[in-house]
Amino acid sequence: MTYMHVPPQTDAERDRARLWAILCLVAAVAFAIVPFFANPFSGFEPGQFPVPVDTPPIQPAGWAFSIWGVIYVWLIASTGYGLFQRADDARWAPHRPWAFASLAVGAAWIPVANASPVWATILILVMLVTALVAMAKAPVVERGWARWPLGLYAGWLTAASFVSLTNLAAGYGLASAELASWIALPLAVLTAAAITLRHWTPTYPAAAAWAAIGIAFANWPSGFAWGAATGAVLLAALVSLALARKL
Repeated sequence: MTYMHVPPQTDAERDRARLWAILCLVAAVAFAIVPFFANPFSGFEPGQFPVPVDTPPIQPAGWAFSIWGVIYVWLIASTGYGLFQRADDARWAPHRPWAFASLAVGAAWIPVANASPVWATILILVMLVTALVAMAKAPVVERGWARWPLGLYAGWLTAASFVSLTNLAAGYGLASAELASWIALPLAVLTAAAITLRHWTPTYPAAAAWAAIGIAFANWPSGFAWGAATGAVLLAALVSLALARKL
């Protein structure tokens, strides 16, 4: 199918669209390169909490975090394509302010996380909400260039948000790490499932399923691992359904 360009209605709208396209690419690049300059982040330190917390069960295995490489590259490719090929396409304009907000906050996240788990949790929730709005507003056409990379990013942020909330709950004595993880796991899976059923972006449940697989491997062969594996199967089924809908 031939792509049909939809130009903005006014010169002012065209200028704003180009500006947002530039800002999104800059934010995506900054988001990707900050880990090379900030102090490494490999999880919250036990001493950052009033009640020391070791790795909670809901924390995925270390190799699962390799998904960030795919997320960074795809987001840079997406925003680069958006700038150089679709800068003044009206269908690409609505999601850009939200994507910029999420990526700009993401660029500051690692330094904040090294300093404060509370503020890190607040920021990751901001990143998640703005990423979800950006995904919902992204164009359906050329979804591999816009909606799908945002879906992968938002799906992983959904899992990461529940991990961060679990750390806070355990670290401030609201529940043990095990109990908090058992509460957070089904909530995370149900949240991801509900969002998938609303937007049908296959990369979103794919990223959440990847996190669930990482959790299962980190806890194998415990009951918690089986719970995570069940969640991964459910989310994988939603990936198949979303792909079948071609959204």
